[in-house]
Amino acid sequence: MNPPPITDTDVEPDDIGSRIDPVLARSWLLVNGIGADRFQAAAHSRADIVVLDIEDAVAPKDKVAARDNVVRWLSAGNPDWVRVNGFGTQWWEGDLDALRELGTGLGGVMLAMVESVDHVTETAKRLPGIPIVALVETARGLERIGEIAAAKGTFRLAFGIGDFRRDTGFGENPTTLAYARSRFTIAAKAAHLPSAIDGPTVGSSALRLSEATAVSREFGMTGKICLAPDQCAAVNEGLSPSQEEITWAREFFAEFERDGGEIRNGSDLPRIARATKIIDLARSYGIEVHADHDDDPDHVPAPSDTYHY
Repeated sequence: MNPPPITDTDVEPDDIGSRIDPVLARSWLLVNGIGADRFQAAAHSRADIVVLDIEDAVAPKDKVAARDNVVRWLSAGNPDWVRVNGFGTQWWEGDLDALRELGTGLGGVMLAMVESVDHVTETAKRLPGIPIVALVETARGLERIGEIAAAKGTFRLAFGIGDFRRDTGFGENPTTLAYARSRFTIAAKAAHLPSAIDGPTVGSSALRLSEATAVSREFGMTGKICLAPDQCAAVNEGLSPSQEEITWAREFFAEFERDGGEIRNGSDLPRIARATKIIDLARSYGIEVHADHDDDPDHVPAPSDTYHY
């Protein structure tokens, strides 16, 4: 899928974000590697992680040129990520050879079309110490997702929705893809990985993006691929603790301390863990409770037992 062009005019001066720990990263912005003039605007976007794409977005005749663009950008001191061509393609080895020379100048790689453990382990051998997001995009890959998640070298899982739907014939309804998303979340948890990254939402509708991000969150996915800079802020907000959740966590701890700070019943331990995670994430994302926010605990809904934090 070819993301729309990114130019400097797409980014407001007061809307410049910064990269964060990829363990916590919410928005993963794909940028077509053939358009080097788009890289700076992407770097100034709200994306938690910028992923320069030399795979699906680039025509075969432009693969080498896109790779060269990306290497020049990374060599100039921009430690972004790269989506590389899948294992077994004619470009995979050349991609890794070029990136290996960068050492720590490379943030990480998103490996396309992962269908087996070998795809990850062989990539990891050629890029030692570089985190690998395994992009699973086919039925074959989904059937082996537990093994892929547990493979040495896998850093996070990502769901390639477009290719998966093309491979399986599935529609885009969240109910249709519920089984697939569940498999990603369960495999990541079982392998002690950070939660999975959901696939992108096509189109510019703010409502559609908000609804799609809510679906990602409902299925325990804490990251989402973005196709344009203006998607990143909405994804970041949708995958962060809300004001209501932060207030609930703080009120819970206040009540817990008022009651002596000792376990009162079987629900306290999971609620302590959930509230702690909410506060920690809010702190990591730089989120504060608004001064005018209603902090009456009677009006603050507690997260459900399936809440992914």
